Amino acid sequence: MRQEMKGLLLEDRWAPVTSTMGFLELGAEQAAQAFATWQRGLATSRGFTIEVLPVTGTLEQVLSRLLPLSGGERCLFIPTRSAWTAYVDNQWTGTDAASPMRYMARRLSIRCLRVVAVPHAQRKNQGVRYGAVMLDVFGPEQPGKLHNYVRALEVANDGGRWVFEQEGEPFPFEQVEQYQARRVRDRFTFEMLKDYLRHLGLSPFEEDFYMPPGARAWLLQKTGPFTTVGQEYTLEEARAARVL
Repeated sequence: MRQEMKGLLLEDRWAPVTSTMGFLELGAEQAAQAFATWQRGLATSRGFTIEVLPVTGTLEQVLSRLLPLSGGERCLFIPTRSAWTAYVDNQWTGTDAASPMRYMARRLSIRCLRVVAVPHAQRKNQGVRYGAVMLDVFGPEQPGKLHNYVRALEVANDGGRWVFEQEGEPFPFEQVEQYQARRVRDRFTFEMLKDYLRHLGLSPFEEDFYMPPGARAWLLQKTGPFTTVGQEYTLEEARAARVL
């Protein structure tokens, strides 16, 4: 496998779970309880209940509480050495952070992020892992706007063709001249993503950024009839299915 991103979280061992992550500018327990309140509002009509449990240990021990991977009935809120809390879920195709972060930013009037870092790679006779580098910044709902994007940047391989997209006003720290690079995939790189996140107060690809001493993560678990419907996957099975 050809991998052009060095320094991914946990050397990419927990992809696809950590290929996409959400971040909320809020404490971990407060974020988990607010998310649970939202989900409980949906519980009656969808036939499930919500439980929130404290989790301790190393980052990998905490992530293991998502196993087996399935349809997103479990998610984690992980404290960091910053004002931000990380969000991941147990969908076997990878964390769905866009909708939850967009909603939580609007509901709580805070900033939330979606961060995507996927190396572009191909395995002979096994398919392609399409690369992507993305940063979405969500904020409180803004009058006159249909959405609450503050800033969105994306370089992705769309089925064999590299595309670059942006929305919103650039932050002062952005390398805006790079967006004119001749090669599309150079317009927003993994190194640029890391730099932008440092300016926002995050180091999400460093293991020691998570679970500071004495901290607890919070596991939100949905239970109900629907949990027996979806297929379950080990991390290895999910990785194989995603060409990792």
